[in-house]
Amino acid sequence: MFHVVLYEPEIPQNTGNIARLCAATGATLHLIEPLGFFWDDPRAKRAGLDYWEAVEVRRHRGWEAFLSACPGADLWLFSTKGGRSYAEERYSPGDYLVFGPETRGLPAEILEARPERCLRLPMRPGIRSLNLANAVAVVLYEALRQLDFPGLI
Repeated sequence: MFHVVLYEPEIPQNTGNIARLCAATGATLHLIEPLGFFWDDPRAKRAGLDYWEAVEVRRHRGWEAFLSACPGADLWLFSTKGGRSYAEERYSPGDYLVFGPETRGLPAEILEARPERCLRLPMRPGIRSLNLANAVAVVLYEALRQLDFPGLI
């Protein structure tokens, strides 16, 4: 249905939580390397509980490798630098929801290549950002809500 893309995630617990979210919703999880932790980190495994086998995980050796593996992907980029709210857009089955690393967000060159596809989650002034796993959950469930939660009970 949807693809969740984590660009160079740094915190294993966030990645595990997002994997669990993807398992619960049927989203495919894409991890763009380098990861900020070892793939077999027990903290990621623990956060994902026993859901790891229920999620499709695709690893990519960098941004260009991801783009090559997913030609024509309909990308939505999420950043505090986004010009419009995530809630203003209409999502379609197969969309790719792209999130940056916890400490620095998506690089400027990725955002600048698609400024019309760059969205933000509204927050109070002075707050730097939301937790990555929380941001992914907010956006993914909005996209699913717009489609009336297909395949979910």
